[in-house]
Amino acid sequence: MTVLLTFAMAFSMMQLFLLGALGPRLVDDLGVSPTVLGLTTTVGFGAAALLSPAGGQVVDRIGPRRCLVALLLVSAAALAMIGAAPGAGFLLAAVALGGVPQALANPATNKTILAAVPAGRRGSVTGTKQSGVQLGAFTAGLPLAALAGGIGWRGAVWTAAAAAVVTACWAARVLPADPPPAYTPGSWVPRGTIAWLAVFSLLLGCGTASVNTYLALYGVRRLGLGPTAAAALVAVLGVAGVAGRVGWSRVAGRPRRALWLPAGLAAGAVGAALLLAASASARPLVWVAAVAVGVFAVAANAVSMVLVMQRAAPGRAGQDSALVSAGFFAGFAAGPPLFGLLASAGRYGAGWLLVAAEFAGAGGVALAWAVRERRRQRIDGRGAERATGLRR
Repeated sequence: MTVLLTFAMAFSMMQLFLLGALGPRLVDDLGVSPTVLGLTTTVGFGAAALLSPAGGQVVDRIGPRRCLVALLLVSAAALAMIGAAPGAGFLLAAVALGGVPQALANPATNKTILAAVPAGRRGSVTGTKQSGVQLGAFTAGLPLAALAGGIGWRGAVWTAAAAAVVTACWAARVLPADPPPAYTPGSWVPRGTIAWLAVFSLLLGCGTASVNTYLALYGVRRLGLGPTAAAALVAVLGVAGVAGRVGWSRVAGRPRRALWLPAGLAAGAVGAALLLAASASARPLVWVAAVAVGVFAVAANAVSMVLVMQRAAPGRAGQDSALVSAGFFAGFAAGPPLFGLLASAGRYGAGWLLVAAEFAGAGGVALAWAVRERRRQRIDGRGAERATGLRR
C-alpha cells in the first residue's frame, strides 16, 4: 500500500515536473516563451487550489479508494493531452485538467494512512508517500528526459500516461473497498493550526514552484548546461527531496520535535535559494543548491502533512489536508509568473533572491505559529496542574 500511495503522489504532479524538465524542448518545439512556460504552472496549480477544498470533502464522503483510482485515470488523460498539444492553448487546457489529481492526492492518501496505518508509523509512511512527488521529479528529470532524447518529448509524455493507466488498474485491484458514502459537514475556511499551515504552505509553494519550473531553463540559458544536464538538476532535486521527506517526516512523527521543524526547514531553504543566486558566478554551486532545495524546501511540505494528520479534527482529515494543500497550490500558482517576468528579462539572480524572500516569509509564519503553540501548551499545562491541586 505504501508503494501504491507513493506512485499516486508521483503521478498527481507528473505533468508539471515534465513541463519543467522538458521546458527547453517545449520552448523550442511549440514556440512558447519562458513566461508562458511559467503560466502553465500557474494554471495547473490555480486549478488545484480552487478544487482542493471540494476535493477534500469528496474524499471524506465517498472514500479514498474511489478517489485514488480517479486520480490516476485523470492524470493519464492530462499527460496524453500534453503529449498531443499542438500549441500553448491546448497545453494550458491539459495542465488545468491536471489540477484534479493534485486536488485529490493529499486528502485521499492521508485518509488511507489514518485508516490503515498504526499511529506510531504514520510519520514514516507519510514521508515515504510524500516522497512520491519527488519520485515524479526524478522520473521526469532523468529517465523520461533521456527517453525524450531518443523518441521525442511527446513519446516520453505518452509513456508516462500509459504507466498511469497501469497504476490505476493496480489500485483498483489491491486497495480495500471504501465504506458506504456518508455525509460530513463541509468547511471552506481553515481555522487554528490548519490556517497557520495553509499560510506557511502558500509562501513555501511560491518559492518551491519557481525552482521546479525554472531550474532547468536557468541551467541552459545562464549556466551553459546542455538540455539533458539541465534536466538532471531536476532529478537531483528529486532524489534529495525523497531523502528529505522520508527523514524529516520521521522526525516530525514526534509532536514535540515537529513544533519547531517547519521554521528550521524554511531557514535551510533560504540558504538554498541564496546558493542558487551565487551559482551564476560559481557554477558548481547549482548542484549543491538543488540538493539543498530538496532536503529543506521540498521536505517542509511533507512535514506539514504530518502535522495535519496529528491535528486534524475527527472525520475531517480529508478536508483539513485539502485546505493546507490549497495554500500550497496557490503558492505554486503565484510564484512562477513573478519569477517568469524576471527570467524573461534575464534577471535570474533577482529571481533567486525573490525565492529566498518567499522562503523567509514561510519561516517567519512557522516560527510565529510554534511560539504561539508553545505558549498555549504552557498555559494548558499550568491549568492542568491547578486542576490537579484542587482535586487533591
